[in-house]
Amino acid sequence: MKKQILENEKTHFGFTSVPIKEKASRVANVFHSVASKYDLMNDIMSLGLHRIWKRFTIAESAVCPGQCILDIAGGTGDLAYAFSKKVGMTGHIILADINEKMLQHGRERLIDKGVVANISYVQADAENLPFPDHYFDCITIAFGLRNVTDKMAALRSMYRVLKPGGRLLILEFSKPIIPLLNTLYDTYSFKIIPKLGAWITGDEESYQYLVESIRMHPDQITLQNMMQECDFEDVTYHNLTGGIVALHKGFKY
Repeated sequence: MKKQILENEKTHFGFTSVPIKEKASRVANVFHSVASKYDLMNDIMSLGLHRIWKRFTIAESAVCPGQCILDIAGGTGDLAYAFSKKVGMTGHIILADINEKMLQHGRERLIDKGVVANISYVQADAENLPFPDHYFDCITIAFGLRNVTDKMAALRSMYRVLKPGGRLLILEFSKPIIPLLNTLYDTYSFKIIPKLGAWITGDEESYQYLVESIRMHPDQITLQNMMQECDFEDVTYHNLTGGIVALHKGFKY
């Protein structure tokens, strides 16, 4: 009975309702399509602001030499690259992504930058992380949680593999807190970003999904409550660029 209910259950893929079992493959197709132009599109879509948001995340992580870090949905490796300098040769970074093409692109990019010794690459589903309990000092997921089908399952999985005293940082698009900004952001997202996607990557549909997925993602307070429900403590969030992006942080004690 449980299996039948799950097979019939729906979830959102952007603004479209799809069977739960189909979402992961649909998201995979999106990132297979955009992987080679992912970094370029990030710079163009965010006007370079994604680099500032990620630097803030690194600073808030308080990562130290010798620590073990998991970067989920690590994509092309921006956070992993910065962490590799923070933890040094006595530390270890695992860059994890469910999408094989994104993971390969990230690995090639980091090897080109000369980062080899302290980074490993694992194709992994955030909902069922293939790591031991109490393993990581810090976990990050940047612009990836909104693509996860069962976010609560992913949060519980992250909690499980964190060490006591460890912290989770979630960098994700959120809900603008300034009314005028919200209006301008909607116009830019729906009128311009898909067209940029079509022009630069030849794939308007994938970027239409990406902007829709942002609108379907939980707002700041909702995500904070979800993290608390999964036993994270001292959960806080910091709005960036007027709430277009938020950084959530929680601890396991």
